[in-house]
Amino acid sequence: MNQNNPSHEKLTHPSIGVEIIGTGQAIPDKVLSNDDLKQYMETSDEWIRQRTGIRERRIADPAKGEDVVWMCSKALRAAIEDAGIDPSEIDLLIVGTVSGTMTCPSTACRVAAEVGAIGAGAFDVLAACSAFVYGTNLAHDLIRGGNYKTIAVIGCDVMSSMLDYSNRAVSILFGDAAGAAILRACDDPTKGTLTSVMHADGRGWADLYIPTRDHDFPDDAEPDGYEMGTLRMNGRGVYKFAVSKFPQLIQETLDRVEMSADDIDLFLCHQSNLRMLESARERFGIPEEKMPINIDRLGNCSAGSVSVLLHESRQAGKCNDGDLVLFLAFGGGLTWASSLWRF
Repeated sequence: MNQNNPSHEKLTHPSIGVEIIGTGQAIPDKVLSNDDLKQYMETSDEWIRQRTGIRERRIADPAKGEDVVWMCSKALRAAIEDAGIDPSEIDLLIVGTVSGTMTCPSTACRVAAEVGAIGAGAFDVLAACSAFVYGTNLAHDLIRGGNYKTIAVIGCDVMSSMLDYSNRAVSILFGDAAGAAILRACDDPTKGTLTSVMHADGRGWADLYIPTRDHDFPDDAEPDGYEMGTLRMNGRGVYKFAVSKFPQLIQETLDRVEMSADDIDLFLCHQSNLRMLESARERFGIPEEKMPINIDRLGNCSAGSVSVLLHESRQAGKCNDGDLVLFLAFGGGLTWASSLWRF
């Protein structure tokens, strides 16, 4: 289904609404502060805060079995409990992650087995930081199409497993987290997304990638000495991409429904850089309370970013019936996506 095709509404069932009935999260206990990073590189708390707004991030502990399957399962169990459903009621599980322990089986298949969602369809979405928003857009339209009733969507990345901590360009930015949401069909057709956007431009793939063999490097790449299987990033290129696409994405989404930023009750934005978030907030006149921030204590959690923000916002008493909530994300691929929900 082409989310960017204005006629996609015709493929949905107009009498079916979609609710988010439960959320959960998994945040590792281990804290990696800016000062802790001094053991790996030349840096300082002040230098990192000024450039990113990050003061600490959470890191999974492999010695305790804290991998992507463990984190996804913990977040999903919490969401299932919050929703008050049995795992057997889940028809489909979508996991957004780039940090799966293997390509076969998918992370989603293993997580479904872990939580007892036996028989549910399960697959992974690889859209980097945009994966949770991609996943919720897919889940929403599958439910509204009438073929599924209950779908679980997880955004999770264990970025620490893919970082060379001597590479200051990337290792200061990322943390580990998982967030899960349970979407369910309801009788109120006004609930669900008013519009959704999903874009990609693969021409910029080399700005953010994880090589596993020599052939994976761009033709013009210089040897960098970092470990294979760890993240490479052109920080300047990614920042330029995000700075330009972020406000464009907001405006495109608002234009589709002929609304202004003032109409939106909550903006759940991917947490990549605090300065970028503040710039967008000022540009659109968004009050601080409408754009929650957690990058200062969690860092950039990739696919876990928006999903954790959603859970934290619901826990804080937000995302109430009738509220308009805008999900926004951009990341490797390069990808960018939005989803405007009426709760």
